[in-house]
Amino acid sequence: MIELFEDHLQAVLWSGALLGLAYGAAAQWSRFCLYRGLSNRWQSGDSIKLRAFVLAMAVALLSSQALHWLFGIDLTQTHYHQRSPSWPLLLGGGMLFGYGMHLANACGARSLVLLGSGNLRSLLVLLVLGVSAYATLSGLLAHPRIDLEALTQTRLPATSIDGLISLTGLSASLSKTLTLLVLAGLLLFWALKSPALRQSPRDWIGASLIGLLTAGGWWVTGVLGADDFDPVRLGSLTFVQPIGETLQFSMLSSGMKLSFAVVVVLGVILGSFVRALFSGEFSWQGYESPQQMQRGILGGLLMGIGGVLSLGCTLGQGISGFSTLALSSIAALAGILIGAQVALWLDSRKTTV
Repeated sequence: MIELFEDHLQAVLWSGALLGLAYGAAAQWSRFCLYRGLSNRWQSGDSIKLRAFVLAMAVALLSSQALHWLFGIDLTQTHYHQRSPSWPLLLGGGMLFGYGMHLANACGARSLVLLGSGNLRSLLVLLVLGVSAYATLSGLLAHPRIDLEALTQTRLPATSIDGLISLTGLSASLSKTLTLLVLAGLLLFWALKSPALRQSPRDWIGASLIGLLTAGGWWVTGVLGADDFDPVRLGSLTFVQPIGETLQFSMLSSGMKLSFAVVVVLGVILGSFVRALFSGEFSWQGYESPQQMQRGILGGLLMGIGGVLSLGCTLGQGISGFSTLALSSIAALAGILIGAQVALWLDSRKTTV
């Protein structure tokens, strides 16, 4: 496939754009959203969206590990595999992200999809998210973040779930096989035991496609992007730092190189726009009150800061990171779930008082 392009970098960019287009269209069609799944489960007992997210996790796990076996992609080289992680920042950052997701009524990935569908509320959320993410990564909040990381880091004997199991004396291959069988089996069982999900092609097909697209990201960067002299950084679907990078590229493109992350973000917006337009679902929407706008701004701020602290978002840690079996992803996803549930619980308390 690389022969179709001038070099491997061009192949990665075009493939990343197609990946983003496919994700945007699939997510817009299926309404794929972890927050919506948590909200529906908490408020009405409807678990279809939550089970769809779990199904995407299982598909991403199996397909990504299959790529590791077929092409030798070393998924432990991703930034999710931290030898000395800061557990407080992973968990706390995840909680900030989860709370912000509730305030904004969507995560970063869903906000991109909504923007493509004409939702201008998401534009403000994304702008605040991107700026706050880069402020935390390399701006005003960078030094406090680095100092906190240094104070709270813990050295681990392994960076992955299967790596921990192999410390018991089992071989690496057997540890990985057992981990995959147990985790994927439990996730698939819980997701697919619901007749409602099985009878909703939009949800289970959409979730399966997104799981496969996650593996596609590893293939694009790990196979097409492999080069002895100029390798592309291994990555897949994630939407906190890439949103900030896209904003930066829009302002400094004459002095920056186009990256995989940026073309994926732009592809998601375009894919959602095309699908919404052709389905007749495109509709301009804005804020209905200053209070709603305030929630969006605060939500974007918390997601930007929390997403950097926890090394990813619902897609980045919850699906992409999880597909590599990284221990950091378990902590970050737990934090996101706790933060969202606390926010939903507090809002429910307000309505009952």
